[in-house]
Amino acid sequence: MTTVAIVYHSGYGHTQAVAEAVAAGIQGVPGAQAKLIPAGEAEAREAELDAADAIVFGSPTYMGGVSADFARFKDWTSKKWMARAWQDKLAAGFTVSASWGGDKQNTLYQLLTLAQQQGMVWVGLGLAPGYNHSKGSPEDLNRTGASLGVMAQANADQGNEGIGGSELRTAQALGKRVAEAALRWKKVPLAQAA
Repeated sequence: MTTVAIVYHSGYGHTQAVAEAVAAGIQGVPGAQAKLIPAGEAEAREAELDAADAIVFGSPTYMGGVSADFARFKDWTSKKWMARAWQDKLAAGFTVSASWGGDKQNTLYQLLTLAQQQGMVWVGLGLAPGYNHSKGSPEDLNRTGASLGVMAQANADQGNEGIGGSELRTAQALGKRVAEAALRWKKVPLAQAA
């Protein structure tokens, strides 16, 4: 069984909803399982993170970057960096904000940088941009046009009903892609391939 951990912080429930959609995409891949880990529980669930084949990072975008709660988790991982404990694990990421742009790209770069510092291998979204031509629709996958990961939009004055269905389907697609990549990544250990 391939395990993909999803470490996320959610201030208002939107990021958790996207995390759950990523998990649903993972769970839809035979041989893969998802573990949802709120950032505040990461230290207590350290063994699950260490055992995971891939880790997907998720944070809302607050003031152009990761939330303070996610930043605390990020800082906690420095001991993993020193031990190279997550070296060669797969990684991916997602973020949510109310604005269509909202500087979400900066948050994804922070998640990417965390993964790269850890020596992880980043899995991008792998979807063409949607909703960017006259025949497009708000129901297109990847309607915000991201490539590094999911950049979801959620209306600030609504709960999870303010998240577009296409955003959640895009998150599921990311989860599926990471799970499939993790299955391929661990298929032939290097010691056996030599």
